[in-house]
Amino acid sequence: MASVSSDEWRAVCDKFTNAQNLTVVESRNDPENDPFRSKYKAREILREIYCALKSFEAGEGEEESGAESGEERPTEPPVDGQTEDLFGRGFSGDSPAGLRAAKLGAVEYYLGVNHVDTEELSAGQEHLMNCMKLLEGCSVSSDNVSLFIHVRNQLGILWAGRDETETSQGFLETAESIYQRYMKEDGSPPTDMTEYFTTEENLLTHQERTKRFELAYTHSMYYLAQVYKNLGETERAATYCHSTLQRQLKLNQFSPMEWALNAATLSQYYITKGRYMEGRHCLSAATVISGLAGEVPSEAAAQESETESELREQLRQKRAEIARCWIKYCLNLLQDSKKLLEDSIGELDTDRQEELKMARRREEEEEEKGRKSALLFGSEDTFDSIASLEEKVRCLLPLDFTEARAVFLVGQNYVTQAKDYFQMDGYVTDHIEILQDHSALFRGLAFYEEDLERRCKMHKRRVDMLEPVCNDLNSRYYLMIRRQMMFELAEIYNEMMDLKLALANRQDDSQSLDSHTIKKFNHLCSASAKYFQMFLDSLCSPEGKPPEHLEEEVLRPALVARFRVARLHSRLISSSVSAQLENLDKSLEHYKYIVQYCEAHPEAAAAVETELELSSEMVGLLPLKINRLKAKMVLNN
Repeated sequence: MASVSSDEWRAVCDKFTNAQNLTVVESRNDPENDPFRSKYKAREILREIYCALKSFEAGEGEEESGAESGEERPTEPPVDGQTEDLFGRGFSGDSPAGLRAAKLGAVEYYLGVNHVDTEELSAGQEHLMNCMKLLEGCSVSSDNVSLFIHVRNQLGILWAGRDETETSQGFLETAESIYQRYMKEDGSPPTDMTEYFTTEENLLTHQERTKRFELAYTHSMYYLAQVYKNLGETERAATYCHSTLQRQLKLNQFSPMEWALNAATLSQYYITKGRYMEGRHCLSAATVISGLAGEVPSEAAAQESETESELREQLRQKRAEIARCWIKYCLNLLQDSKKLLEDSIGELDTDRQEELKMARRREEEEEEKGRKSALLFGSEDTFDSIASLEEKVRCLLPLDFTEARAVFLVGQNYVTQAKDYFQMDGYVTDHIEILQDHSALFRGLAFYEEDLERRCKMHKRRVDMLEPVCNDLNSRYYLMIRRQMMFELAEIYNEMMDLKLALANRQDDSQSLDSHTIKKFNHLCSASAKYFQMFLDSLCSPEGKPPEHLEEEVLRPALVARFRVARLHSRLISSSVSAQLENLDKSLEHYKYIVQYCEAHPEAAAAVETELELSSEMVGLLPLKINRLKAKMVLNN
C-alpha cells in the first residue's frame, strides 16, 4: 500500500490499537446491563479499518482480492484438512497482494472473534470464513502463517461448541499440520497479526513473535485434546493435554490454579492405566504450580472484601481437589498391588511376593530410563521442587507392609487436607466420599498386615469413621450414599468376624471356643447381618415389601446381601437348640429367595453364578439339618 501516506496509515494503526484496548481492557469494566458495550464499539472501529483498507486498494486501482460486500459467503460446514495445497500455491504470502489479503483477512478474523464474543455465532462464523476465503489464493509464509493457524483455531472452537466434533477436528488438525510444516520448512519467527496494524517503531521483537506463535500452536493442541476426548480417543487426548501443559509452562503462559487442576485431572487418566510414574509427576507438578497462586489469605472477616473472600475460597477448594487426586493415586497404588499379590481366597501370596521383589530391581532401572524419556514438566524455577516432591512418594507398587504403609501415610495426609475444606457441613457428599477413600486406604494397608489382631484394629478404625455418619444420614436425601455405607459396614464387620475366629483358632488348638470369644464372634456376626438387612430394607416399599424386580444397579448387591445374611444366620453360635432352629429357618428363607428370584428372572442368574449355585445346595441341605435338630429337641423333651 505504497500510495498511502504515513499519517493515513498511522491513523489506521491508532484505530486498531483502540479496538484492541476496548476488546481486551475496557470490556472488563462494562456494566451488567450492557455487558458488550466496549466490544460493540470495537466492532465499529474494525469496520472502519476494513473500509479504509478497501479504499486504499481502490485508490491504487488494484483488483479486489478479498471479501466484496456482495460476495456470496459460505454457510455450510466446510471441510478443512488439505494442508498440502496451502504451501506453494497462488501468490506468495509476503507479496504485496498476499499482504493486502492478510490485512483484510486479519480484520475479518477480529470481526469474527468479536461476534463470537458477543454470542452472535453465525455472524462470527461468516467473518471467519471470509478470512479463510481471503487467504485461499495465498501460500503460507512467515507473514501470514500465524493468521492461517489462528483462524482455524477459532473455527475449531466454534464448531466444537456446536457439538460438531469432526468438523472441529478438521480445522484444528489442519492448524497443527500448518505449524509443523512451517517449522520444518522455514521456522523463522513469523509476523504476528497485530503487526499488520503497527507502525515500524512498534514492531515486536523476534522473541515476542516466537512466543505468540508458539502460544497459538499451544491453543491448537489444547483444543485438539478436548476434541480427541469427545471422540473417545483418550490416549491421544492425554498425550495432547500433557504436551499442552508442558508448553504452557515453557512459555510461562498459564493460570497457576487452572494449570494445576488440569495436571491433577490428567494424573487420574494415567493412574487408571497403571502409569504411576506419569501420574505422580502430574500430581507433584500440580502441587508445586498451585503454590505459585500464593498463600490462602487469612480470614480477617472484618477487613476482607467480597473479592478476597471468593479468592480465598477458590484457592482452598482447588487445593483440596488436588489433595483428593493424591488420595486416589495412593489408593489405586495399594489396590493394584493387592490384585497382583492376592491368592484365590484374597490373602497375601508370599511366593508371588518374593518373585515380584526379585523383579523389583529391573523395574527400578526401567523407571530411571522412563524418567529420562518422559515429557517432564517444569522450568528452571520449578523443576527441582517437582522432583523433590516426587521423591517423597513411590510410584512402584508396594510389595510389603513397610512399603504399603509409606503409601498409606501419604494418602492419609491428603485425606486430612481434603477434609479440612470439604467438611460435613456444606459438602456432605464430598466429605463422605473422602471418608470412604480413607476407609479404603485402611483396607488396602490391612491386606499386608500379618498380625491378625492389628489387622482387626484397622478394620475397627474403618467402622469408627463410617458408622456414626451412616446412622446420622437422612435416607430421603442421601439414600444411595447410605446404601453404599451400609454395605461397606456389613462387609467390614464380616471381615472382623472371620479375623476373630481365625485368631481364636490360632491361639487355641482345641475345637471349643471360650464364652468371651463366642460373645465377640456373635456380636460381629449380628452387626454384619444387621447392616446387610438395613441395605435390603432400603430397597423395600414404604410398606416394607421387597421389590418384585430388582433394578440392574442393585441386582447383584441385593442378591449378594441376601446370600451373606443367610450365611451369617447359619454361623451364629448358640447352645439353645430353639435359637439354632430359628437362625437356620431365617437362613433357609434367604437362600430360597435367591433361588426363587433367579427362577422368576433367569437373566439375574449370570450376576450371581457362585452365590446361586451355593444357595441351591443349601436349599437342599438345610431342611435335613433343621429336621435333625427338631428330632433332637423332641428326644430332649
